[in-house]
Amino acid sequence: MVKKQDENLNNDDLNLEDDVVIDEDVVVEVDDVAAENLAEGKNGFGDNATKKLREKLKKCTSEKQEYLDGWQRAKADSINAKRDFEEQKKDFVKFAKGDLIIQIIPVLDSFDMAFKNTEGVPEQWLKGVEYIYNQLISVLEENGVKQMNPKGEKFDINKHTSVEMIKVDDESQESIILEVMQKGYELNGKVLREAKVKVGE
Repeated sequence: MVKKQDENLNNDDLNLEDDVVIDEDVVVEVDDVAAENLAEGKNGFGDNATKKLREKLKKCTSEKQEYLDGWQRAKADSINAKRDFEEQKKDFVKFAKGDLIIQIIPVLDSFDMAFKNTEGVPEQWLKGVEYIYNQLISVLEENGVKQMNPKGEKFDINKHTSVEMIKVDDESQESIILEVMQKGYELNGKVLREAKVKVGE
């Protein structure tokens, strides 16, 4: 800001009315635009000064809106990125065990095959093996694994693999799974291995 003492100004320079007197003790503060107008002999509030102020205000308002929009976009992008990261993290934790479980599935298949051939096996030994098998299944279920043994269910191409079609007389048996050759497994709703089945036709 430029300070001008009243001694540098007089009524004639400011185009004031005759009855207006400038007090000698008053200090008038003049901004750059007003100083320019005073130098040109204007009172600081002419059309040119108003126009410049309006243009400056318009430019400032436009820049402010531009900066605000940019900030809001950046904030929204940051929130979306954080949410996507959290979702990916949850999915990773949920399905990280998948590879290990896929390696365990053949062991479960061996148990299933053993239970189909129990003839001549001591009952006490068989109960012990069944107990170990049930323990293993229980641990897997606690970790989000579901065993699919879909006998009697409708065939679903997303969960089952048909290895044979069996002719049926009853229409209600059409597309129904009549026999499970190999159980399927899911991890938190994601199919790790489809069940192999025989379907009514």
